[in-house]
Amino acid sequence: MKAVILAGGFGTRISEESYLKPKPMIEIGEKPILWHIMKTFSYYGIQEFVVCCGYKQHLIKEWFADYYLHNSDITFDFSLNNEMTVHNNVSEPWKVTLVDTGINTMTGGRVKRIQKYIGEETFLLTYGDGVADINIKELTAYHKKHEKIATISAYNIGQRFGVLEIDDHNSIKSFREKSSSDGEMINIGYMVLEPQIFEYITDDKTVFEKEPLEKLAIEGELMAYKHMGFWQCMDTQRDKKKLEEMWESGDAPWKKW
Repeated sequence: MKAVILAGGFGTRISEESYLKPKPMIEIGEKPILWHIMKTFSYYGIQEFVVCCGYKQHLIKEWFADYYLHNSDITFDFSLNNEMTVHNNVSEPWKVTLVDTGINTMTGGRVKRIQKYIGEETFLLTYGDGVADINIKELTAYHKKHEKIATISAYNIGQRFGVLEIDDHNSIKSFREKSSSDGEMINIGYMVLEPQIFEYITDDKTVFEKEPLEKLAIEGELMAYKHMGFWQCMDTQRDKKKLEEMWESGDAPWKKW
């Protein structure tokens, strides 16, 4: 199974750093948050990734191209025709496909553009700016059990995001905007999708969280996996500082590896 990661947005709410790099490349503990997300999937045996790039996509490609240089001890011997020796080649068991899905493409359009790399397989999809201690094995097993087109992970975080209306059987009935009295669950990504999902996406202008998911909810094809552990997005500098403090303290709940 492949994991698709949305990493093409502008990250305007954390513009202090995103004017220099894509938000998924902003670092937590000297590693991009994208790396942290991939390590979580990898811990559960997911080793193939498709990254939907857009804004400053070349920086993501360059980082992966030089991955072993960032993580290994290296000797450059300029007296021997610029010979380079890698002493401890640190790498991951990953296959990573980096796809330029456009600058202004919406989330649904980005997913549609990577269809050829997915084919007819069930796949995972998440956002490139949030970490969680979510159990991917349990998530995928839950998805297979209910046999619907889509499962999204739901989390109760308060009032910052749009709300999911979930019935007693964990079926998502609708999406709506938050209100001041809400304490409902929100979509945190970490989705499992059947390839039929591509039929619900029209073009680059399609917002994945709108037409596709709303239609699936109406059709009874959208289920919620309730995540009761840790989740944190990195929307602002305050969020980044919070994650950095967790990592530096050695108490980062998403670090399972």
